[in-house]
Amino acid sequence: MTTRGPYAKGLAKREEILDTALEQFARHGYDRTSVREIARQAGLSQAGLLHHFSTKEELFLEVLRRRDDRATVPDEFDHTHSVGRLMGAVERNAGEPGLVRLFVSMSAESIEGEGVAHGFFVERYRWLIDEIAQDIRVQQEAGELTSAIEPKEAASLLVAAADGLQLQWLLDPGSVDMASLMSRLWGILKRVV
Repeated sequence: MTTRGPYAKGLAKREEILDTALEQFARHGYDRTSVREIARQAGLSQAGLLHHFSTKEELFLEVLRRRDDRATVPDEFDHTHSVGRLMGAVERNAGEPGLVRLFVSMSAESIEGEGVAHGFFVERYRWLIDEIAQDIRVQQEAGELTSAIEPKEAASLLVAAADGLQLQWLLDPGSVDMASLMSRLWGILKRVV
């Protein structure tokens, strides 16, 4: 059954606002993006936008969550993670420079202070590393991966490499093949003795 009526229109407008906000945040960063400009670009008044998202921070967090959702395959929204899913996300990110730029700039900006974005990124990294470490632990227990490295350490290295490669790719896209380099790193970690 499809959703119709005012509820469907509200959901469609919310999606349009998120698309617009993602583009604006990716292009200008959080601090240089105004709610007024996002509203204008989405064909709304500022009050109309604030009907859907009560604050700029709330809108921003939804954009970040959406970025994470876009970095997964549509049928994989179970909010678990693995080495394979990290590799797939890195590969797909090569086709989403705006999303990558948003993520890199927003994660860097979130270092300052204790704002909502800071909390989001702290929790996101804890969750991501824990999820990948669990996958690594399962592979170690199955004898598919050496146990010479602690699962959490390996997960942290993989996430750090993915983030660093994204930054290098943004600075010089033609010289960095993120997916290939991540695969090589994973291959090296699997052979550690």
